[in-house]
Amino acid sequence: MRKGLLFILMVSFTVLLAACGSSSDESEGNADNSEASSDAKWTEIQENGEIVVGTSGTLFPASYYPEGSDEMTGYDVEVMREVADRLGLELKFEEYGVDGLLAAINSGRIDAVINDMEVTEARKEQFTFTEPYKYSYSTMIVRESDLSGIETLEDLEGKKHGGGATTVFSEIAEHFGATTTTYGNVTNDVYLRDVENGRTDFIINDYYLQSLALQALPDIEVQLHPDLQFHPTNSAIVLPKEASTLKEEIDAVLQEMREDGTLTELSEEFFGGKDASKKPEMDVREIEGLDL
Repeated sequence: MRKGLLFILMVSFTVLLAACGSSSDESEGNADNSEASSDAKWTEIQENGEIVVGTSGTLFPASYYPEGSDEMTGYDVEVMREVADRLGLELKFEEYGVDGLLAAINSGRIDAVINDMEVTEARKEQFTFTEPYKYSYSTMIVRESDLSGIETLEDLEGKKHGGGATTVFSEIAEHFGATTTTYGNVTNDVYLRDVENGRTDFIINDYYLQSLALQALPDIEVQLHPDLQFHPTNSAIVLPKEASTLKEEIDAVLQEMREDGTLTELSEEFFGGKDASKKPEMDVREIEGLDL
């Protein structure tokens, strides 16, 4: 009886040790898999010697083609070119409409996105973001004649907003009761003329981008709303969720560019002498009740 009990105890102890060993091995295996997964994208890019980046090519002055030129430029484009150069990589841009950029990362067609893409909590659940290369806030374009009947954000109820279906700007518009008229990958003048002719009433977007768009298209009778500044924003390069090593590499380069003045220089070139690489020093209304 005692021998039988002793045998059972020995077997139980052996099973317990095996279970503990298995748990430890599994934990170590998971850690190794996680580390390998985080390195995989960076390793792939290094082996290819090239990083493929999605952008729209229609977002002045972040990502656009100057009139008469077939070479894309803009603040975001030149930031990405400098990042790739400092990493010793060739750079290939793939152009997508705003609503297709993030899907292109998920499908593996591109390695990253740079297109004035705002960092949000919802997006952080699906993607990894680098440190911001641009700080700004939102405002809106309205008709010159009557400010499109908008004095406060609460006046957006029942109005028509022009924008992409999946943008933060459309979320803000719809939060205040507006509907969104969506577009494909069209240029800024299409958006602006629709506000002018009444097809839409307003466009929410980034302050710097809208300011420069209006300067480039002065014949269209629209303007920035003089009294509405809201939703402070950070723009960063979007990466696949597990690309932590790639993030570390790009973050290190962005920090170098911040310290040596390259980000400031590029910003002033494309944003009319303004430094969008630093946080604005003004009061900007936070949007309450909307998880962005």
